[in-house]
Amino acid sequence: MKIASFNINGVKARIAQLTAWLPEAQPDVVVLQEIKTVDEGFPAELIEDLGWQVWTHGQKSWNGVALLSRLPVEAVRRGLPGDDGDEQARWIEAEVMGARHAVTVAGLYLPNGNPAPGPKYDYKLAWMERLRARAAALLDTEAPVVMLGDYNVIPEPRDAAHPERWVEDALFLPETRAAFRRIVNQGWTDALRIRDPHGTRGPFTFWDYQRQAWERDNGIRIDHLLLSPQAADLMRDAGVDRDQRATEKPSDHVPVWVEIDA
Repeated sequence: MKIASFNINGVKARIAQLTAWLPEAQPDVVVLQEIKTVDEGFPAELIEDLGWQVWTHGQKSWNGVALLSRLPVEAVRRGLPGDDGDEQARWIEAEVMGARHAVTVAGLYLPNGNPAPGPKYDYKLAWMERLRARAAALLDTEAPVVMLGDYNVIPEPRDAAHPERWVEDALFLPETRAAFRRIVNQGWTDALRIRDPHGTRGPFTFWDYQRQAWERDNGIRIDHLLLSPQAADLMRDAGVDRDQRATEKPSDHVPVWVEIDA
């Protein structure tokens, strides 16, 4: 089962990129972030015509997540538990039925948090604490779980081409990285890092549109694939579809993916 995450940065603007990438990459399950549309505005028919089922948790103009699957899906859940007053669409979760294993797939779009300090950063840290609670509950199921998406966290200096430029950014502040470590240290495996544990630079998943970041490879790694122990035992491979950043009118993120024997 190949499970991918892609911050599409506006599904209507990138629908050509998405519908070209899906048959090329052949994932079985995809979670999208920043669809930037209400559910009714999502171009589901164009994706369904390619053989996909579509579930969305949308929001007007901002945020929004979606789940696409070529496999049977059960128990779709929308919204991160822990705050009934949170109206931001940032979480979608489902059970995907593989031939041998059911896999829980949780797609997320973690808040950016800038400017920090401030209310947006407070919301980011509070959201991460809710995420830690949900992650612990998912681990308690002892099922294969893949929790993936745009975390808006640069975990280590090697995850940025120029870490010194990010020291005051909400993505790289010590409190942000510590909150991310508290989640990972519950027992999650960082699939991209475990594939290259001794790498000294990257792999990157985001390049800004400004200052020729792509051309200069001035990237950061903020899209992550966290695997429960049961999913990590089934992992075959993981990677980054870096070439998608060079397509016409691309997203500023590229897809990340993991293959597990499900």
